[in-house]
Amino acid sequence: MSKSTVERPVDGPGQTTGRTLRHRGQRILSSWIRELALLPVIILLLIVGAFVNPSFLTVDNLINVAQESAALGAVVVAETLILLTGKFDLSLQSTYGLAPMVGAWLIVSKAGQGLGTQWNPFVGIAVVLLVGLVVGAINGFLVIKLGFNAFILTLAMLILLAGIQVGIVGGRTIYFLPAAFTYLGSQYLLGIPVSVWVTGAIFLLASLFLRYHRTGRAIYAIGGNTEAARAAGIHVDRVRIGVFIIASLLAALAGLMTAGQVIAVTADQGNNLIFSVFAAAVIGGVSLDGGRGRMVGALTGVILLALVTNLLILSQIQTFWIDAANGLIILIALALARLIGNESV
Repeated sequence: MSKSTVERPVDGPGQTTGRTLRHRGQRILSSWIRELALLPVIILLLIVGAFVNPSFLTVDNLINVAQESAALGAVVVAETLILLTGKFDLSLQSTYGLAPMVGAWLIVSKAGQGLGTQWNPFVGIAVVLLVGLVVGAINGFLVIKLGFNAFILTLAMLILLAGIQVGIVGGRTIYFLPAAFTYLGSQYLLGIPVSVWVTGAIFLLASLFLRYHRTGRAIYAIGGNTEAARAAGIHVDRVRIGVFIIASLLAALAGLMTAGQVIAVTADQGNNLIFSVFAAAVIGGVSLDGGRGRMVGALTGVILLALVTNLLILSQIQTFWIDAANGLIILIALALARLIGNESV
């Protein structure tokens, strides 16, 4: 007895390949549209700013904006790396302040409010990075290996490190910093601040690392589905702890940039920094749940916040309104993400 069947046409190799390429192209296009969503806003802000204040679009002012936001950008890269793994670190703010404080304290004379040991400036820089490394390792171990809640643990570390930062100098400012210690924040290369070159390199290397390196791709996999990443043979705990360490090192380096720009280390360096960091990451499309977001989006977030802040300052708006503006920007970003169905924030 024969059985009738309805045969469906089978796609040939060319059709299958074409469909795959189209889908891949659509995903890439969608991804770039999401990452560059702030670009029209930035362009509009530049146009509006030019009318509000004639000095807004001058070369000197834009270089100043870049220099002012360089340290923030480095910390945003740091936080973005952690967010992509599905965790976060509030204490980067205090690492940004404490690390250069300890380094400066050990190399500056008592006349400059230092300890008076007057170590070599390069030893002081090494101490800055060492503080970052140690704090990152402690945070990573406690959160990843011992299972502490990331929010509570890093909040406690933020408070602890901020207290140490103020306590070791009695709330005073350390000044008379040697030239080597302030180089990153005070020197220029080809008319552009060294700190801007360094932060640009950090963004570029982080982008290439996440896109092309095996560990970079593993970071996305871990943030997207931790158990699936484990099943695929990824050393999840090792990668996450490593990211905590790298992020803390970047925060310490960013603190060194600011110390060089100010030519001093203040007892309150880093206060409220974490709000701007999360603001830049969130409006740049980085997911707080992990696994989604790119460095180019985070960079546009930094640029937008820097331009808004600069425009408010040039318009002689009182500085406490800047925090309100950052909060409003986050709310608008969340609302737009909800409207377009983007769950990345």
